[in-house]
Amino acid sequence: MLKFLSKVKIEFNALDPRTAACMEFLAQCNARTAKESNPSCQLLVKRRTDSHPPQISVTFVNGVEEVFDATSTPAQTIRKMILEKGTQLETEQMFREAGEKWPVIIPEEELRQSFPGTKPRKAEDKKQ
Repeated sequence: MLKFLSKVKIEFNALDPRTAACMEFLAQCNARTAKESNPSCQLLVKRRTDSHPPQISVTFVNGVEEVFDATSTPAQTIRKMILEKGTQLETEQMFREAGEKWPVIIPEEELRQSFPGTKPRKAEDKKQ
């Protein structure tokens, strides 16, 4: 998960009962395998003393920042969203490295073309 991120900022009040997602996400970020996937990712923890709701801010490697409300979003959902966005970033990068335009625009007439598909031949249909 961290391989797609350049910075993670977790803010919470330790006395706030709504910090479960922050604590779980922090534990995931501190896992050895996560740290090894991207050692240059900054992990910042801000312990608040006010009533500000817990939040998790992530900055992707392309500079896009996203802020999650940790009171209503479970850590697994945040992780899943990061992985989905990261997969999209990887795909975009592959296309750009191959010299293709991004986003890929498929012409309308190609979308309407019928596709015959392929059917595997049965053993008795194959020529010997």
